[in-house]
This record gives sequence, structure tokens and C-alpha cells, in this order.
Amino acid sequence: MVAGSLMSFGIGAKAAVRPSTPYFLSLDHTHTLERIGLQYRLGDDYLKPALGRLNRFLRDHYSGTVGIIDPRLYDILTDMKSLLRTDLAYHIISGYRDPNTNERLRTTRGGGVAKTSLHMQGRALDVRMPGVPLDELRDAALELKAGGVGYYSRERFVHIDTGRVRSWGS
Repeated sequence: MVAGSLMSFGIGAKAAVRPSTPYFLSLDHTHTLERIGLQYRLGDDYLKPALGRLNRFLRDHYSGTVGIIDPRLYDILTDMKSLLRTDLAYHIISGYRDPNTNERLRTTRGGGVAKTSLHMQGRALDVRMPGVPLDELRDAALELKAGGVGYYSRERFVHIDTGRVRSWGS
């Protein structure tokens, strides 16, 4: 069963991951302590049951609200792992964020949370990968030129999103 082809998600042939890439992700959530490992795509087709499980896994860990995550984020994660030549699990710091949570964090964290955060659209993830230096994780994301990349060295995570190509952080 498939959720849709690459073209139905607005992904053209140039952005598609190499056909030989295994579309398998291992994720550990730093807040819920949950773990998941699954194949999310077969060829050009995203697997609907896997996307549903990932949406739930990447829910707003404050409110429990489940959003719909842009599957292109999974392709970015897969491509980053390929560039880094690793099969290590990603640690998820933040996935989907509902608007109420985003506003609360924005007004209580002294900045750093965007008013129109792509987390609220299911188009952003904050990740790290223990065993891989954070700057190498950032560099892999930057090399892909697939969206936004934020580098938060003090907080120890890299933000990736499916917005326009841009970067920030130190």
C-alpha cells in the first residue's frame, strides 16, 4: 500500500534518491524515549502504513498532537546517512509542533523558536546522531541543498527542513 509517488509530493527526478538506496530509518526520540525502525519507501512509492507510524512517532511531544510530516524529510535523513556512510540511528529532538506549543516555546525560550516555524507544518526536524560529530551532520545536510539547515552547536542538534535552501547557526 502506498501513500503516493514522488511526483505527487512535488519531488522531481533530480531530487529523487538513488534507486539503490535502502529507504529505511532508525529513530530514537529523546523526549518520549520511543524508538522506531522501518522502511518508509519502496522505489518511488512512500509506504502509507510507515508514514502513519512516523507521523505518530514525530508527534508534538508536549501536547500529543499528531501532524502530517513531509516525507521528503525522510529522504533528506536517508541521503545524509548515505553521505556519512553510517547506519546509526538519528536522535529526534523535535518533530511536529502544534501552533499552541510553538507559541508557548517562542514566548518562554528567549528566542530561537520562529513564529511561523516549519515544525508546525510538519516540514522540519531537529536531530543529532550520537557517534557522528555535529558539524559533520550539518555538512551532510548542507551538501544536499534540499532545504533549510540550522546548526545549534550549544544545544547539540541540527535543524533540517523542506523549505527554501538556506542555513544559519554557528
